[in-house]
Amino acid sequence: MSSIKLILRNNKVDKAGEAPLYLRIIKDRKTKFISLSLKLKPAEWDEDKQKVKKNHRSSARLNAYIAQKVADAKGEIADLERRNQSTSARKLKEAIKGKPLTNFFEYSEARCEKLKDTLAYSTYNNYKTYLKKFENFVGHRELMFEDITVTTLQDYASHCSSTLGNNNTTINFSLKILKIMFREAQREDLIPLDLFPFSKFSVKKEKSTKLYLNAEQFEAFMNLEVSNKDKAEVIKDMFIFSVFSGGLRFGDVLELKWKNYDKQNAKITKVIRKTNRQHSVKIGQKAIDILEKYWSDDKNQNDIVFPFANLDEAYFKDKEYRNQILRRAVALSGMYLNKMGKKLELPFNLSFHISRHTFATRALNNGMRIEHVSKLMDHTDIGITQVYAKIISSELDNAVDKYIN
Repeated sequence: MSSIKLILRNNKVDKAGEAPLYLRIIKDRKTKFISLSLKLKPAEWDEDKQKVKKNHRSSARLNAYIAQKVADAKGEIADLERRNQSTSARKLKEAIKGKPLTNFFEYSEARCEKLKDTLAYSTYNNYKTYLKKFENFVGHRELMFEDITVTTLQDYASHCSSTLGNNNTTINFSLKILKIMFREAQREDLIPLDLFPFSKFSVKKEKSTKLYLNAEQFEAFMNLEVSNKDKAEVIKDMFIFSVFSGGLRFGDVLELKWKNYDKQNAKITKVIRKTNRQHSVKIGQKAIDILEKYWSDDKNQNDIVFPFANLDEAYFKDKEYRNQILRRAVALSGMYLNKMGKKLELPFNLSFHISRHTFATRALNNGMRIEHVSKLMDHTDIGITQVYAKIISSELDNAVDKYIN
């Protein structure tokens, strides 16, 4: 059997001192709340009699309205339970509200497919992977947006940490995907704006560390001898090229074509894969020297500059195929660079993305204005670039401490 009761949510008192009135349904120990779109001051509500007190100027009218809502709800419940004894609290709520509740997983999967063409393929894959991860935690697909509470998020975060061994960065990303789906559903007016449990729960963010090569380490890297029989030399040149060309990301260096290079003005101009914006950056002499190394008279403008991966026509047309090629290329570059890092006895694993951080710290150390660094790195917000400025400031503090103590 199910029970129904009127509840004034005193924990949700607004600035006017009023709290919302809800119908509470309990079925098989599951509780659901239905808003009556009515607010009262706690002193105006009689909990025992389940009525608005006479000190409210519209008590008679409101009590008649509430009585009708309770009667309608009880009638719906009685009809549903006669037809189906296994009716859940969620189904009862859905019937009483008269508006179908939205299934979280069905909506999220459909939304991912709609966004597929506007997202990077790796981002689309991440969305699907993390939604499946949440589904595995829940254990079933019959989950409505209203079922995801602060307790749900707390339990999920605990599961990610204790059972899956995720760090806080991974847990936050796992929650971020769920948060995105809530916002998307709210934009489509499928769920109310106040249905957002993330505003009451968060996981502490881990302090991120930007790894980079300092001047001495980068000089040693450039002078490091590597085999020219495999692709180690190519990835080393790509890394150095990135440092002297605004910190271009791996994918953009990998697919760089000769038509992207304006030799007369020493500029690289191409559409950046991550932002889908056309970006132009003036490159340094060392970057120019590297390009000259790979140029030959038999090259044409549509040829790839760096022969590190086989980027055929399908690579530029098929997002899924491109993602596969990129994953393999990233793995291969990581293997070569990590070996180089070990030879140099670096205190961290060397990856291609460190070239981007190395460019930023070198540029700021050499006096380049942070706005210019931000522009060269194609950052959408200068706040992203300010992380590097903090690194430089911290380095300066350490240097002062070293010589004045």
